Amino acid sequence: MRVVTAGIGLRAGHVLSILKEAMPEVEFVGFYDPQPTHLEMIGTDVPHYDTVETMLAETAPDLFFVGSPNSFHLEHIKVGLAAGVRIFTEKPVVTTKEETMELAALLAEHGTNSVMVGLVLRYSQHMVDLRHVLDQLGPITSMEASEHIAPYHGAFFMRDWRRMVHWSGGFMLEKCCHDIDIYNMVTGSRPSQVASFGGRKSFVPAFAPASNTENEIMHRKKSVWQSIDDPFHSDGDIIDYQTAILQYESGASLSFHTNLNVPDEHRRFCVMGAMGMAEGDFVRGYLKATARDGSVIADHDYTQMDSARASAHYGADHMMVDDIVAFLKGETETLPVGVVDALEAGLVAMALDEARIDGKMINMAPIWAEFDKFGLRE
Repeated sequence: MRVVTAGIGLRAGHVLSILKEAMPEVEFVGFYDPQPTHLEMIGTDVPHYDTVETMLAETAPDLFFVGSPNSFHLEHIKVGLAAGVRIFTEKPVVTTKEETMELAALLAEHGTNSVMVGLVLRYSQHMVDLRHVLDQLGPITSMEASEHIAPYHGAFFMRDWRRMVHWSGGFMLEKCCHDIDIYNMVTGSRPSQVASFGGRKSFVPAFAPASNTENEIMHRKKSVWQSIDDPFHSDGDIIDYQTAILQYESGASLSFHTNLNVPDEHRRFCVMGAMGMAEGDFVRGYLKATARDGSVIADHDYTQMDSARASAHYGADHMMVDDIVAFLKGETETLPVGVVDALEAGLVAMALDEARIDGKMINMAPIWAEFDKFGLRE
């Protein structure tokens, strides 16, 4: 299994190192990155290439990992599709509606199985177990969910290249497309209308750290490419809190809240159906489902998960790689999430930011009509 990568930062290095553990026959035969920061995670002897085109042509890989900053994804995916190589891309797949439609046209030509995606929450044990009980909850009526991020991680976003919308696509797209995707999955539908509110109130000069201890916290997670030093005097244009409301084609609704400055972080959800409910928290490690009569359908404690595996996305990184290895070996025909799911979640995230910026509710019907013309769900 010959593997190449565009981008070798922390995320790419982490996923690729797990891939090597799960599939020892993997051989890293090339990388493209003008500023590699974690090459040691795949081997410092891996050949470097000056362009993606040259790398793909000279290495003839079995798998092309796209781990570059978000704004470069489409460019690199297009080269991979043209070369006829199977691709794994990190989320979000692309950063604009226009890029989404351009890629949809390419996928209609090359096939949706040509691109796999890193929407890792779909692979988590939480979502595996939730899928097992969804039918017992009856039709989903309403949901509430949140992704609350610790200050050290929020500061990373404000220092890192992700602080700039033109590189990342915005915070809702960059960080919360996972969450949007899993609630599309839970409802079995897509949002029909969305609205959103938010701004930046925590990572501003007035709240810059007054102590060395707090300042050290704000620099715990390192960044290299296009980074700045001070998250409180950042030139970034992403926001640090956002509240969204979504109405789904199924009739269900969701209220979703994210905040980048939550000292006791959590990532929780509560799904209500006509016949029961399920609630859980990825960070605090549980899932409980309860029937309408009060009986407990499921009660899972994930806090005792193997620490080596649990450290990365609640164990989901390893589960994702295990599933991808099985898929690449032909041991399974499908994955829990695909590139079409990712593009749909991305379009919702973009619409939520449009709603926030313009102060209006967004009707998703015209967006889905344009996207569905490519027939990717057929």
